[in-house]
Amino acid sequence: MATEHEALSYRDAGVDIDAGNALVERIKPLVKRTFRPGVMAGLGGFGALFELGGRYREPVLVSGTDGVGTKLKLAQQLGRHDTIGIDLVGMCVNDVLVQGAESLFFLDYFATGKLDVDTAARVVGGIARGCELAGCALIGGETAEMPDMYPPGEYDLAGFCVGAVEKADLIDGSAIQAGDAIIGIASSGPHSNGYSLIRRILARAGIMAERGFDLDLGGTPLADALMAPTTIYVKPILELLGRSGGDAIPNPRSPIPAIHGMAHITGGGIRENIIRVVPETLGIALDRSAWRLPPVFDWLQREGNIAPDEMLRTFNCGIGYVLIVAGEAREAMLAELAARDLPAWSIGEVVTADDGERVKISG
Repeated sequence: MATEHEALSYRDAGVDIDAGNALVERIKPLVKRTFRPGVMAGLGGFGALFELGGRYREPVLVSGTDGVGTKLKLAQQLGRHDTIGIDLVGMCVNDVLVQGAESLFFLDYFATGKLDVDTAARVVGGIARGCELAGCALIGGETAEMPDMYPPGEYDLAGFCVGAVEKADLIDGSAIQAGDAIIGIASSGPHSNGYSLIRRILARAGIMAERGFDLDLGGTPLADALMAPTTIYVKPILELLGRSGGDAIPNPRSPIPAIHGMAHITGGGIRENIIRVVPETLGIALDRSAWRLPPVFDWLQREGNIAPDEMLRTFNCGIGYVLIVAGEAREAMLAELAARDLPAWSIGEVVTADDGERVKISG
């Protein structure tokens, strides 16, 4: 015999379509601020549209995807949802930049067990701000409400970026040669890497959401130092490459030295990221004494009793992005970076790898 049951709705199952619609309406003006030439439609379509037009002769598309790792756990613990979206964008657009590409558009994925419109709007607001900093358009995304997949109050993020570069301007590291200078550009902090170890250190130090995060690190509270958003290097580096938004720009200090290679310092740290762009017949020699370890990394190393080599293969240690230029162009490039308010140091050089050891670190 059939049994009558109470009528159910999607909301009864934990998915609130109305909340999702409310979020879309909330973020529309934030998204619109990121639009740039090439965007062909607003939010709401099944596919996001972007027109390359005639801005490139031989365009090469460069794509990247990433998340922000367990920095999300710390953001949720501290209730800091406004800047984690900048991290999401930064991790993608800085990767795309390594090959000389400008970021054209970005899409995000936000997943949670129960959608909190206010929290989600703050997160997407950060994503939109990151896109503005990178000069790319936020043209689409997905909000997934999945009951029982995530504990209450938790969410996950992923980002997807597509950029473009003229085929002739593609930077692939093939121009790198022995004697080239390695220049490190400052990071804002750990960016979005190493946070599983950071959270382990915090737990061992007895630092919880209720106490300890106000610890002073060189004039900056520990919470602020750990949550500082990833630096987005796109606009100043595109200027150094002589282009912005696909167009050449005037340079009063011309000529700017040619950039032979670039690296974004992410998971794997200083030790493992720079060598990725260097031809296999060459190596790198880094001078650890060339720059000072920022206070947040100094504190992490002390509290975690982390070996120096482990620091260099886990964290960026204060260097978020690297340029490789001809040795004789070292000082000129440092001057160009200083003119763009980018603190930078000469941290080493490219060497031959005759003995098979490709990464040497002294100091």
